[in-house]
Amino acid sequence: MKLSKILLAGLVVLASACVGPGLKEPINVDVVGLEPMRSDAMEARFLVKLRVQNPNDQPINFNGLYVELDVRGSRVASGVSNDSGDVPRFGETIVEIPVTVPFTALIRQAIGLSGGMPAALDYEVKGRLSGPLFGGASFSRKGELAMPGAASNR
Repeated sequence: MKLSKILLAGLVVLASACVGPGLKEPINVDVVGLEPMRSDAMEARFLVKLRVQNPNDQPINFNGLYVELDVRGSRVASGVSNDSGDVPRFGETIVEIPVTVPFTALIRQAIGLSGGMPAALDYEVKGRLSGPLFGGASFSRKGELAMPGAASNR
């Protein structure tokens, strides 16, 4: 009987945490830097710098990061970091995350481009700033990269 009351109290606390005020607007994330890191023969590693903008009236506290990069619908890179910090309300911060590009992803992209370089490549960057309990924020951004010097055969 006592255990069921403790479990019920725990569920009430968790439910109230879930119902708390969330982010009203999605965060904005842009890649602002890319630096090569020491790599192995079968992978390339980079330190990616992301500018995270918070258009909300409450700060975002995070204690972990995850990011994925897809190009032309195929995973090219991913990375994780246990860094922590916060993005101030109506503010921005730069976060750094090491990413890995497997050799197989490079081969897959090279084969896909063997017919010629397109005028633009579509991409998607997605990930999560993980927060305490149920906090944090996910992000996703799609776009197109114009390829300099790519000939358009239209």
